[in-house]
Amino acid sequence: MGISRRNFLRAGAALAGTLATGATLPVHGRAAETKARVYATKSLDRESLRKMYALVCGGITGRVAIKLHTGEPNGPNILPREWVRDLQATIPESTIVECNVLYPSPRQTTEGHREVIRQNGWTFCPVDIMDEEGDVSLPVKNGRWLKELAVGSHLLNYDSMLVLTHFKGHTLGGFGGSLKNISIGCASGKVGKQQLHRVTPEGGWPGGAPFMERMVEGGRAIVDHFNGHMAYVNVLRNMSVSCDCEGVAAEPVRLPDLGILASTDLQAVDRASVDMIYALPENVRAPMVERMESREGLRQLSYMKETGLGSSEYELIWV
Repeated sequence: MGISRRNFLRAGAALAGTLATGATLPVHGRAAETKARVYATKSLDRESLRKMYALVCGGITGRVAIKLHTGEPNGPNILPREWVRDLQATIPESTIVECNVLYPSPRQTTEGHREVIRQNGWTFCPVDIMDEEGDVSLPVKNGRWLKELAVGSHLLNYDSMLVLTHFKGHTLGGFGGSLKNISIGCASGKVGKQQLHRVTPEGGWPGGAPFMERMVEGGRAIVDHFNGHMAYVNVLRNMSVSCDCEGVAAEPVRLPDLGILASTDLQAVDRASVDMIYALPENVRAPMVERMESREGLRQLSYMKETGLGSSEYELIWV
């Protein structure tokens, strides 16, 4: 059911050559009629973030939700506020959006969440906690695990969504990319996140392949809702094996900064990000690879491929 280590290492070796030459590369070297475009830059600064967004913003219209992880109190690895501030200022009718969380945190409540948002410096534009006034259900087409996903009710106030993601590891998901940002991130704190995580009465958080599949099905609900009016930007910077939900308790950063990827294809942008990790020397990539494989995190990608959520074939275009 999952993606084998061998296939990813083979892709990683190919991508390593691409990184050196700046050429474009289809995933795993397979021919395909169409490939998703994934734009890439090694530059990490506010100007590069704006440039990457400009390459994929054609479908972004009307009222724009900027979905990002605003982090736990004083989280050390979240996206630089000044980068996001400068980008947000260029996007008309845009608002940062979040939802409350399920795990123990001040962000479980709207009041506590707003205080953390203020503490972390997200004060330059409105931040909409989308489940502040409850949730609504979006259908999940042909779901194995889910028939609907409860999302913050304010999601319906937006016409488009920019998924601005700090790519990193994740304790339960193996890695957190654009898929996690929209699926877990848009699910309402009290209902939707429970649908995805299925926390047991004993307090267990079941993971593995079924969790990855539920996360993909939740992502499909969001993608179908916006119907093409989405763009994805993954920032591969300050990558710990820990998620930003761990805040100051996150594991140290051990991976090098790799740059920024942008696409209008959800699967392609996360797949390209994972491929870049596997392209690193084995001793460098080892902590993140262990985290992804030990949690069956690659099932996110294989289930997206099986269910047709985005493209598994991509062209990496360096800019």
